Amino acid sequence: MVRRSFLVSAAAAASQSWAQANDRLRVAIVGVGSRGSAHIKELLPVANLEIAALVEVDGARAEAASQTIFAKTGKRPLIHTDMRRAFEDKNIDAVTIATTNHWHALTAIWAMQAGKDVYVEKPVSHNIFEGIKLVETARKYKRIAAGGTQRRWWGRYRKAVELLHAGVIGDIYQGNFFFPGSRDSLGFKPVTQPPANLNWDLWVGPAPMQDYHANLVPYNWHWFWDFGNGELGNNGIHMIDVLRWGMNKTYPVKVRSTGGRFGYKDQGQTPNTQNVTWTYPDGSAILGQLRGLYTTEPMAWDFFGSKGHLHLKQNGEFVITLGRNKQPEPAVESPANLDHFANFADAVRARNPKLLHAEIEETAISTALCHLGNISHRLDRELKFDPAKMQFVNDPAANAMLTRKYRAPYVVPDKV
Repeated sequence: MVRRSFLVSAAAAASQSWAQANDRLRVAIVGVGSRGSAHIKELLPVANLEIAALVEVDGARAEAASQTIFAKTGKRPLIHTDMRRAFEDKNIDAVTIATTNHWHALTAIWAMQAGKDVYVEKPVSHNIFEGIKLVETARKYKRIAAGGTQRRWWGRYRKAVELLHAGVIGDIYQGNFFFPGSRDSLGFKPVTQPPANLNWDLWVGPAPMQDYHANLVPYNWHWFWDFGNGELGNNGIHMIDVLRWGMNKTYPVKVRSTGGRFGYKDQGQTPNTQNVTWTYPDGSAILGQLRGLYTTEPMAWDFFGSKGHLHLKQNGEFVITLGRNKQPEPAVESPANLDHFANFADAVRARNPKLLHAEIEETAISTALCHLGNISHRLDRELKFDPAKMQFVNDPAANAMLTRKYRAPYVVPDKV
């Protein structure tokens, strides 16, 4: 168990470690599965940055990732099974987090308490309480904290949002997204012993201890409520974040979700089809549709305003149509994409969170909308939400789902 006394003292020492030596940034990657492997690939070219440590509960996966780094750099990172050992290392300046969803917030909180800056993959929390505590920790310990909603670094998306904010389609009253997931049946996997190379206690972490089965590791945990947040938290957050960014919205006051797990019977728990409406005080709304079964409809966003419509494609190309016109407006030039890890490194060196294009609070808000939608789905009714109190209105059943019961010692603290 990481004691608070250690974390406070470590934070004071570690916050100065890299700055006193030079501007070389030494990074630990926590979780080297599919997203963590992408972190390795994207961090290696960043100037004056070293991947100094890997944290992974699967020993075989850790060794493979270490070999990848060695082949590119000639130097092997340290390998830890328990992330707390990496956080004790005063030579580590920053941490990137690509664990399962249910570990994201606690990993980041422990790292920031130990004086590390953090880059947290989406969704940045498993529930709304965790998102609140994540932001509180970043503010209290004055850490640089970025969220993994990468489209905020992409040039075409930034240009589209710039035009929306400038009023190109007038007052925006509705934003829609569609996400096709192409998810087939998981079938049913029997309970077995975890593989010898997997530390099952650490993998389960904050969640209730339960039996291992092969539909949990390495990817399908997304579709089980104890560990993932369904497609809404997996890819829907990217969709929500773009709409919320373009519409200048934060928390809604109402949410309604419908859908289910259609087309097959399997071990998965989360919906493969979900429709969600988030309504704001002025009556404007974000509408989302996620479909895991068959469709030819492409992933897209649509913004509707008092003067026209902006349609945004997956690759960032966008089309603006004004008024009753049938022909779109001429295309406009967009800036180049930014490197999100280079942006994170720049903000860390400058000690300036305002340099981040996806500061942790922005991604936490978008993540919270996923949680609101999932709570409405699980209770199968419309919910009223009070953003000032960060609670549902007169709804004990819904409020009970704002957090979870944590398994000691993997507890997200009330007081960070």
